[in-house]
Amino acid sequence: MKKLLALLVITGFLAVSAEAQNTQRNKGLGAIIGDPTGVSLAYWTSDTQSFSAGAAWHFVHKPSLHLHVDYLFYRFDIIEPNVGSMPLYFGVGGRIRFEDDDQFGVRIPLGIAYHFQNDPLEIFLEVVPVLDLIPGTGFSGNSGIGIRYYF
Repeated sequence: MKKLLALLVITGFLAVSAEAQNTQRNKGLGAIIGDPTGVSLAYWTSDTQSFSAGAAWHFVHKPSLHLHVDYLFYRFDIIEPNVGSMPLYFGVGGRIRFEDDDQFGVRIPLGIAYHFQNDPLEIFLEVVPVLDLIPGTGFSGNSGIGIRYYF
């Protein structure tokens, strides 16, 4: 079961659209600090949509490995700073936590990002309600602040 769930998460992240963001820097790698804390990846499929994934460590309750993949939609027209861009984003995704009783849940990320005008950097802050489905139904959440470098 663990291997199948991990394979589904990895396949979901890799099976993205071949359509790329207008800029050549559509792949991001960075870190997220919070719950969970670890590596953050992004792949833009258009100017307003991206896949986001994480491989991280969950510290609350029982320490465990946390993997997630989200599909995000960005709104650049709500906050318009003088320099750079500051989109709000929302989306849906899945999360697996590997522990004694592995957990699978549906994520609903909500966040804000800042994209620097002349640097391939992004900083972001997100809050993510999670509907846990396996091994039982319940609500939990994730949150974090992160940074990504785009190449």
